[in-house]
Parts: sequence; structure tokens; C-alpha cells
Amino acid sequence: MCKKCGIAVVVLLAIIVGMGYKFMIQGSVAESSDGRMAIQLDGAERDLVLTEMRMFLSTVQTMTMNLSNGDMEAVVAAARAVGSAAQQAVPASLMGKLPMEFKQLGFDTHSRFDQVALDAEQMGDGEHVLQQMGELMRNCVACHEAYRIDPVPVVLRQ
Repeated sequence: MCKKCGIAVVVLLAIIVGMGYKFMIQGSVAESSDGRMAIQLDGAERDLVLTEMRMFLSTVQTMTMNLSNGDMEAVVAAARAVGSAAQQAVPASLMGKLPMEFKQLGFDTHSRFDQVALDAEQMGDGEHVLQQMGELMRNCVACHEAYRIDPVPVVLRQ
């Protein structure tokens, strides 16, 4: 193999590794003034992530209300609606902008909702479900302590 071809292969591999790190691990982030990591997304992406977060919060409220009423079927339905199946709506382009730790928290949160639905359906134990919800909410708190979602700065052309 020629020396120039070898160098070109090494350079291309370095670029691929760098891009892989940027899009799979780091995401589109910046330091913020409040000490959290600012995830920078365009308007539609930001709306999608914030809508999902509000759905998590609304689901926890619905589950809590239904637990107090003893309606375990409604708890199961609410938890299942935001479980792993709900992740399929997130576009790959957005996933590339999210840092790995944020994605891990999100995947774990969806899985925890699935587990709550399964346990509530099989065991019907409201106390157990409340304990699971407390553990699930730790993900929400950890995420909000570590991250914020900022709009991508707009560059005006003259």
C-alpha cells in the first residue's frame, strides 16, 4: 500500500472516530451559567424533548391519582403509554444531539415506566408501585439537576 493511502486511511478513521464521539457520546452541548450542561436543540427538537418531559410528569400525576383511587388498571395504562414504545417517536437526528448520559437517563426512565406497568398489572400492590415511582422520579431530578434544554443560537445573516 502506498504511504499516501495509509495516511489517508488514518486521517479518515480519525475523522470517523471524532464524528462518532461528537454524535454518539458528547452530543450538542455547552456549559451554562447555572452549572448545568446546556443541550442545544432547534425549536422543533426542543419542543419534542420538553413535551416528553411534561408527559412523564403528567403520567406520574395520573398514576398517583389513580393509585389513591385504587384503580390499578388506569395506573398500568398510564405507565405503559410512556414506556419504551414511546421512544420510537424520537428522530435519529435528535438522538445524535443528546449527550450519552442524557440518553441513558431517558432510556432508563422509559424502562422504569414499563416495569411499573408490568408490576402493577401482575402484583396489584399500590405500595410497591409508589416505591417504584419514587425511584423513577430520581431520574427526573437527576436529569433536571444536570441538564437544561437551550435553543440553538440564531445566527443572523447580513
